[in-house]
Amino acid sequence: MLELTVLLGADMERDLAARGLSTARTHLLWEAHRRGPSTQRTLSDALGVSPRAVTGLVDGLVAGGFVTRQPHPTDRRASLVTLTAHGAQVATDLVQGRQQLADLLFADLPDQVFAGLVDGLDVVLVRLRDALTGSAEQPR
Repeated sequence: MLELTVLLGADMERDLAARGLSTARTHLLWEAHRRGPSTQRTLSDALGVSPRAVTGLVDGLVAGGFVTRQPHPTDRRASLVTLTAHGAQVATDLVQGRQQLADLLFADLPDQVFAGLVDGLDVVLVRLRDALTGSAEQPR
């Protein structure tokens, strides 16, 4: 599992860096793509980070040409973070890249092998989530 996470993480970081993105900026870009024009408060809540952190992330994405800040139509104190054409294309490319990786890794696996992998990972994910939230039963 460690090798898998290291390899996937390194591949992701290389790809994002080549696009001028960090993991945190990509997460915000992804949320803006998924939600459409959003306030920074909405994005802060979605990312689980402080409004100040979102301001810094948005500043970086604006500087990179990925998003713009547009006036909010009904709240003059707020602005909407909106994808630029470049940001929308990058988000679309990321979706396609995810699908290409899934095809590379899983397309030719026999159905029984793939089903076993999915079932096993479902169990592992439940255990990991429980362990991280402290709700897992401790062994006696």
